[in-house]
Amino acid sequence: MTLVDKLWYKVARTIVKAGRFPIPIAGAFIEILKILLMEDQAKFLLIFKKPSLNIDQIKEKTDLEDDALEKMLNDLMNNGIIIGTKSRSRNIRVYRLLQPFPGIMEYSLMRGQATDREKKLAKLWDKLWDDMRLGLQKNYEYVIEQYKKIPPIDRVIPIEEEVEVPQEVIVPYEEVSKYIDFYDDIALTNCYCRHEKDLLNDLCKLNAPKKNCVLFSKSAQFAIKHKFGTPISKKDAKEIFKETEDYGLVHKVFHVHADPKKDVDVICNCCKCCCGNFQMYYRGALPFSTLTSYIAKLNKDDCLGCGICVEKCPMETIVIFDGIASINQEKCIGCGVCAHHCPEGAIKLERTGPRHVFVPTSRIKQN
Repeated sequence: MTLVDKLWYKVARTIVKAGRFPIPIAGAFIEILKILLMEDQAKFLLIFKKPSLNIDQIKEKTDLEDDALEKMLNDLMNNGIIIGTKSRSRNIRVYRLLQPFPGIMEYSLMRGQATDREKKLAKLWDKLWDDMRLGLQKNYEYVIEQYKKIPPIDRVIPIEEEVEVPQEVIVPYEEVSKYIDFYDDIALTNCYCRHEKDLLNDLCKLNAPKKNCVLFSKSAQFAIKHKFGTPISKKDAKEIFKETEDYGLVHKVFHVHADPKKDVDVICNCCKCCCGNFQMYYRGALPFSTLTSYIAKLNKDDCLGCGICVEKCPMETIVIFDGIASINQEKCIGCGVCAHHCPEGAIKLERTGPRHVFVPTSRIKQN
């Protein structure tokens, strides 16, 4: 292995260690980094022994002069490799190295461009998901057990109008409108997953629009400053979310550091045919792991067995049995898509309180 090869291997390992998922440190991922980074930037990233460093810690670890350091950090932020925001507790700027997924993948395609560069990136990301599938399937039992130990990185919140909650129940922020009302800074950007599929000529089966990923707070400020997204009003944000519900998309919330106690980074609106999480679950690369606070319940007397819920359910957890719908509640993520689209109103969402839904991906028979 040459010194240059060792450099790319080291920086790939550094970035993977910033996240939770076992990303293969070879092949496709290194090729992605070579597109996104210059060699001097790759060398610089090796200072991130911890995923987050404040500016004083960075200055201690580099010989760059202030102007050169500012340019280095700004270029890496423009490339979606690190995020820089001010710490509330110490009022000092902190820079966080993004993990491969979710993180670098999203920012690499967030601007919605379709040049040869983006098309090559889309193919490489798709190749990386295949590499992950091969790794999981080769060691299926062991890897699935390891994934059970990893906390969920996202949370599903339901279609709001389908939720009925007694007034005496204090509901935490489980509704889209509450997030929109709470945050002053909101940014709109492209759905990077749907854009990746477009670049691969594999269009969304729901024909859903791409401009419907919404960032909040510091993440919104960062996206606007570095031209990953544009500012949006609260009114327009609410209209966009209503449109996504009519398309049958799932509201998925990602928090800072994947910690539900921290601020919201982004709310994605996901379809099973494009969303990275859904796609890796269906292609045998990742289990599906999420938090939710709701579950779908069926009123059998109202069900006509029309099958619309079967078609719409993103987890394929509903079947028609003896002329009525049957819901596998162990796989239900409480998104409310079935309830929203049921013409008879036979499905309602019932609040369960926070629960972890973990569904192992299918085992694929090896040739």
